[in-house]
Amino acid sequence: MSEPGRPEGDGREQRRPEGGGPEQGGPEQGGPEEQDRPGQVLAEHGRSERGLDEHGLAEHGERPEPAAGAGVERARLEDEFLLALRRAGSIMQLLGQLSAERIGVNATDLNCLNLVALTGYRTAGDLAKETGLTTASITGVLDRLEEGGFVRRERDPHDRRRVIVNLSAGPGLHQVGATFAPLVRAWRDTAAGYSDDELHLLLEFQRRIEEVMRGQLARLRSESAAAQPRA
Repeated sequence: MSEPGRPEGDGREQRRPEGGGPEQGGPEQGGPEEQDRPGQVLAEHGRSERGLDEHGLAEHGERPEPAAGAGVERARLEDEFLLALRRAGSIMQLLGQLSAERIGVNATDLNCLNLVALTGYRTAGDLAKETGLTTASITGVLDRLEEGGFVRRERDPHDRRRVIVNLSAGPGLHQVGATFAPLVRAWRDTAAGYSDDELHLLLEFQRRIEEVMRGQLARLRSESAAAQPRA
C-alpha cells in the first residue's frame, strides 16, 4: 500500500501478495488492479477475521481452535470482538495525533507527557524504558515539554545522578486539560450507564487487555533487539 502523499513509481519494490500475481495475460505489475490489492486485503480483514488466517497467521498457530461445542454465533462474536479492538485502537491513535496537534506538541511528546501525568512524576530513565526511546531522544522530548511549560526537571535529592520529571502547572497543562476534558466527561457519562458489577467486569477486561498489549510490546522489542547486528 503506497503511503499517503507518496507519488507512484518512487523506486520502492512492490511486494506481490502471497498466492501469486496476475495470471498470464492479466494486468501488468503496478497496474490499477494490483495497486488496489492491499486495500482489498484490508477490506477483507474488516469484513471477517477469517482474512487473517488466509494471510498466514493460522500457519503459525495464532488462532486457537474453537471451544468444543462452539457454533457459528460464537465464531461471529469472536470476530466482532477482535474487529472492535482494532477499530478502538485505530481511533485512539487518530485521537492522540489530533490532540497533540491541538496542544502544539507531537504524538511522542504527548505520550511521554501522559506517562508522567499517570503518576505525577517519572524519571528520564523510566520514560526511556517505557517508550523504547534512546536517552538522547528522551532528552529532546523533555527539552520540548519543558520549554512548552508542561513539565519541569529536577535532580533527585537522594541520587543526584537521576533526573525527576514533574508536571508543571502552567498554560501548557491548561491547554491539555481543555483538550481532554470533554473526552473525560464523555467517559464518565458512559460509565454512569453501567452497574457496579458491570464496571468491575469492564475493569477486569481492561486489565487483561493491558496485560496482553504490554506482553506484545515486550515481544516486539525483544525481537527487534535480537535482529540487531552484534558489535
